[in-house]
Order: sequence, then C-alpha cells, then structure tokens
Amino acid sequence: MTKRSEAKYKIDRRMGQNIWGRPKSPVNRREYGPGQHGQRRKGKLSDFGVQLRAKQKLKGYYANISERQFHGVYVEASRLKGDTGENLIGLLERRLDAVVYRAKFVSTIFAARQFINHGHIKVNGRKVNISSYQLKVGDVIEVKEASKQLAHVLEASQLAERDTPDYLEVDHGKMTAKYIRIPGLSDVPFPVQMEPHLVVEFYSR
Repeated sequence: MTKRSEAKYKIDRRMGQNIWGRPKSPVNRREYGPGQHGQRRKGKLSDFGVQLRAKQKLKGYYANISERQFHGVYVEASRLKGDTGENLIGLLERRLDAVVYRAKFVSTIFAARQFINHGHIKVNGRKVNISSYQLKVGDVIEVKEASKQLAHVLEASQLAERDTPDYLEVDHGKMTAKYIRIPGLSDVPFPVQMEPHLVVEFYSR
C-alpha cells in the first residue's frame, strides 16, 4: 500500500471536509486538521490559499495523484475547446480508476487504483493495469471473471452511501460498466463542492 493511500483520512482532516463522503472519515468526529497544531485558529486564506486548497482537494479526491500527473491533466484540458474547468473534470472522470470507483466495483478510489494495478480489470475484453488509462465513449469495463466473486467486490456493489452516475451503464450482475458520455461538473456526484475554476486560476497565475 502506498503512502498516499495510507494518508487518505489525513487529506480529509487537512481540508476540513469529508471529500469522499465516507462514514468512517475522521472529519465526522472532529473537523480540525491533523497533528498537535490542528486545533489552532486559522487565519483567513489569501486568494492564492483558496486556489491552492481547491487544487489540493480535487487532486486528493482522485486518489491523491502526483502533482506532475495532475498538472499534465490540466495542460491537456487547457488545449481542448470549451471551458477549461469543465474539460479538467471530464478528463479526470475518464480515468480508469475513477470509472471503476464510480461503477462501485470497489469501495474507494484508492482501492480502484490497487484493483487495476493487480490486473483485475478488462477494457473492451483486454486486461488494462494502468489506473490513469483514458477511456473513450463506448468503452466497456469489466471485472475479470476470476475476480467477480471477491468479497470486497461484492460488498462494494451493495454500498448505499453512493449511487452510480448516469454517464455509466452498470450491470452489477455481470460486473460490467459502459462509458456512455463524458460528464460535466454538474453530472459528477462529488460529496463536497469542487471548484475547478479555482484550479484553473491557480495554474494560470
């Protein structure tokens, strides 16, 4: 397990929000940050601080991907036509780990990354073990036959804390999901408010 995965609840506490909507989040019990200085009164954030927090929150949500990888997604979003913030969300939601998580094949985005890396997922019938793999509209994602009866897979599909979004066509009986369309910000079921426009402002400085 990576250090990023182990620190997922620290991200919640640093942001002061339950960014994945998980019942076990420490923010549900205490909203202050981690460490001995976590309860200190915080001053008002500067514009830079607000933008940085928005970036860290969005980056953290997608399994706390590396800064280099996240900036690369932003650069690609800025090259596409249309609103850069919307494009950023669309590209992040095309990641294979995001779709495996959205389809409720696993319980967390961190588990999705591990599940893919261990070779449990097929895309259009071929094994893909790269969690950042970019899906296209019409792609079919499937849990490998030998992995469909794993206890944590069956448990994840029954989770009541989140629903599958309408840009995916999911069949939990067959453990398949079809990527129907690229979503916009309003389509994505974030448990907390995400502000991609602030991320764009951060990188545009």
